[in-house]
Amino acid sequence: MSQANSQNPVTQQKKIIIPNNHGEKLVGTLHETGSVEIVILCHGFRSTKETEIVVNLAVALEKEGITVFRFDFSGNGESEGSFEFGNYWKEAEDLRAVIQHFNAVSRVTSAILGHSKGGNVVLLYASKYHDIGTVVNVSGRYNTKAVISERFGKDFFEIIKKDGYLDVKTRSGEVYYRVTEESLMEFLNTSMHDACPQIDKKCRVLTVHGSADEIVPVEDSKEFAKIIPNHKLHIVEGSNHIHTSHQAELVSVVVPFIKEGLHQGA
Repeated sequence: MSQANSQNPVTQQKKIIIPNNHGEKLVGTLHETGSVEIVILCHGFRSTKETEIVVNLAVALEKEGITVFRFDFSGNGESEGSFEFGNYWKEAEDLRAVIQHFNAVSRVTSAILGHSKGGNVVLLYASKYHDIGTVVNVSGRYNTKAVISERFGKDFFEIIKKDGYLDVKTRSGEVYYRVTEESLMEFLNTSMHDACPQIDKKCRVLTVHGSADEIVPVEDSKEFAKIIPNHKLHIVEGSNHIHTSHQAELVSVVVPFIKEGLHQGA
């Protein structure tokens, strides 16, 4: 394992632009410590690489001498493309483009981590591509279909059938994002229950979830534990969806798990 001195890593942050397979530019920040190994961090729904949970984990890993790349999925943050509801598999392909970029410059992606929807994306990636040894799912949703009635109300399907789309609006009436019939069907056909058992048994998976998560029920984390072959579950007592007051505990669980994977792969 080639790694900078974990007691005193020399870190540089730089912007990197990587095209996805749709020709859209994905924008990310590389926390460069000089390690060959790299950890890639993925943000959640309608979020960005600048969210507190992603930045804090990047800094914590960087302090251990581990190079980190955090990026915006297409249609989010600084990356090109238009935001669309669903798009789980497209985001998994964005992640694929990022991993292939670093492979091409002789870096080794040792771990992928995602928060919320990003947690789903890293699990879907691992179910399709068996080239990552360590996956961390922070607050991901197992029962994705539950979000439909929660977010769109009871008449959403009739509206989409009639108009071809449904606009989700803010309280002030502005359009937050649009749900098309195509994107809705893609979303409904994305099943964590079907995908997760396809994750390689050698791939180490950690799920971290807050017991007081107000967005995704903590019960979802226990469903992942039932079906992922090589799985560890850590429930953060009292923590909410973005672990607002529990960042230190999140770091104390995630960083050793990722470091353990580095040592096993050394």
